[in-house]
Amino acid sequence: MAKRPEIGNQAPRFILPAQDGVAVSLDDFRGRWVVLYFYPKDNTPGCTIQARNFERDLARYQQLNAVVVGISFDSTESHSSFCAKQGLTFKLLSDTGKKVAAQYGSLRNILGFKLAARNTFLIDPNGRIANLWTGVEVGEHSETIVASLLKLKSLQD
Repeated sequence: MAKRPEIGNQAPRFILPAQDGVAVSLDDFRGRWVVLYFYPKDNTPGCTIQARNFERDLARYQQLNAVVVGISFDSTESHSSFCAKQGLTFKLLSDTGKKVAAQYGSLRNILGFKLAARNTFLIDPNGRIANLWTGVEVGEHSETIVASLLKLKSLQD
């Protein structure tokens, strides 16, 4: 498995299909902040709370010129169903080959199954890792990222 990129590193580039089947590239978001989060599985309790909280705070992210993008190993069909069921409007990407999770050091092995580790990377408008959280607790995670984003943006101004 690749080493997790560190703060200041260039974020690994990728192209993956979203819940609508359209390919999404990290390069699509150049000039914007990207909240790139890895999560284990659609429709599980922790992942649902995490996704709902991101959706709840989406307007705040948009005000800060940021997008939220989730990645798991679920299929695009699973993502589409999860988004419809939970009212999610941001992109969920399907990393069925587990390659992007590996690039971001976000693979974990549980009882012989490989799952995405619950890690989040805040990528700046120039494509560099500005902050990262590993093994996150889902409850307050979105608020923590918004606070970090506000602080980082104030340092830039």
